[in-house]
Amino acid sequence: MSIGLDDVIAAETILSHVDGEAGRLIIRGHDLEELAGRVSFEDATAMLWDGLVPDASDPRALFGEARERAFHYLSPLANNLSGLTPVEGMRLLLSALPDADKNPASLAVGASAVAAAMAIRGAKGLAPVAPDASDGHAADLLRMIKGAPVDESRAKGLDTYLVTVIDHGLNASTFTARVVASTEAGLLSSVVAGLCALKGPLHGGAPGPVLDMLDAIGTIENADAWLDDAMARGERLMGFGHRIYRVRDPRADVLKAAAARLKGNNNRIAFAEAVEQTALNVLQRRKPGRRLDTNVEFYTAILLDALGVPREGFTPLFAAGRTAGWVAHALEQERVARIIRPQSRYVGPWPAEAA
Repeated sequence: MSIGLDDVIAAETILSHVDGEAGRLIIRGHDLEELAGRVSFEDATAMLWDGLVPDASDPRALFGEARERAFHYLSPLANNLSGLTPVEGMRLLLSALPDADKNPASLAVGASAVAAAMAIRGAKGLAPVAPDASDGHAADLLRMIKGAPVDESRAKGLDTYLVTVIDHGLNASTFTARVVASTEAGLLSSVVAGLCALKGPLHGGAPGPVLDMLDAIGTIENADAWLDDAMARGERLMGFGHRIYRVRDPRADVLKAAAARLKGNNNRIAFAEAVEQTALNVLQRRKPGRRLDTNVEFYTAILLDALGVPREGFTPLFAAGRTAGWVAHALEQERVARIIRPQSRYVGPWPAEAA
């Protein structure tokens, strides 16, 4: 039996392929490096949805209209966000969406952006900011979080991030979305289920602690001793190592390049780069026979921090990007028209045999 379903093939997909041995992520026939930073989130989503969602030929207009439609659904709930974390608030908001919407695929993506921004602001007691349908998806999302227009470089940084996390094989949240889709529960229900799985700290909740680690290190002079002590205590270095990738996570390089373009704007990107190199040296020294490299969590934290996103908002931003992938996988699963129903092996006690 495979614990955690490792190496079990549960679906066939045309959407993405993760090659952990080669450190490669393929999205609809393209290496990630061909897309992130070069293709907008809207166009990447249209490519991912090709053949699955009709009428996605003008994705910028499609998602702009969807954000406005989502705001109509979600804004009446803004007063219910007090006391909730941003990811809890996002879960509440998305749960209010109707599965019977005229275009649930675009609504899901538009609503994820609106709900993420609304929940991040609501956790701080701030009123929601209405979307601007004429703006690009990433720029509008960041504006709805910050409450003011953002410059092109920051919008580009978030756009690169959203493309980078758009899909990643049959991870826990994507598999959850496919399971729910297989029951014909509806597309938006599948997205909410995906978010619930992403909420777990073993999946989508890890980037924030990267910043906690940097806070604890304090200065680059402390980095080697702090990291070495953490390893000696058996602690995991946040942002390093990955269950799938046996070499460097390709998403880390894409996000590192995106962060580098923002370096020097009153952020700690240069410090993070120095800590990264020190951490890699410590890992090599402490575990010489094991390859533990930088993963997506490390530069997700650095990039989103530089964009002014609070660390408790990292998981909602992850969900805002990954929703496009959940939608694609849910639609692909619906075409299979068969419920996902694996077997389990009973290891409990048996009833006593009759005398």
